[in-house]
Amino acid sequence: MDHQDVERIARAALRELGLPKPELTIEQVAGQPGQWRIDIHGNRQGPGTLKIRCGEGSTAQWVRSQIIDQYTA
Repeated sequence: MDHQDVERIARAALRELGLPKPELTIEQVAGQPGQWRIDIHGNRQGPGTLKIRCGEGSTAQWVRSQIIDQYTA
């Protein structure tokens, strides 16, 4: 899974959670393949940072579930 995939899934999941156009910074965690950090700038409804794990073979549903679970925790 690459940066564009993670961003597309994150934007769709956050839109479902009520953030229509979130300003995001998405980076792969240095030295940890398959781990990504999603910073949500200016977010007042939930956490400002999400950390997800995904790699080759991960499904969009798996990534979406991690985002929704962390955001609503």
